[in-house]
Amino acid sequence: MSERADDSDSVYRVRPDAKGRITLGKLAEGVSSYKVRRRKDGRIELEPFVEIPAEERWLWENKEALRRVLAGLEDSKAGRVVSLGSFKKYLK
Repeated sequence: MSERADDSDSVYRVRPDAKGRITLGKLAEGVSSYKVRRRKDGRIELEPFVEIPAEERWLWENKEALRRVLAGLEDSKAGRVVSLGSFKKYLK
């Protein structure tokens, strides 16, 4: 990464190497891929993607289930929890 252009907008200036490659470094942390869009005016936009395991896809497609999971996480974070004891007897 070459230089940070403006702190308020988190805009960065990067320079391509001799082969036209640009390194995003820490800007790409946690990102598994990008969708790249080249605009008619010459701008290039990168949209970051984070992949999820196929077995978890159902949750992101089921809005009610996702809402309930997120609400449960908020409850837990806020300390609104009740212990139901051990569930060990249900394990096979």
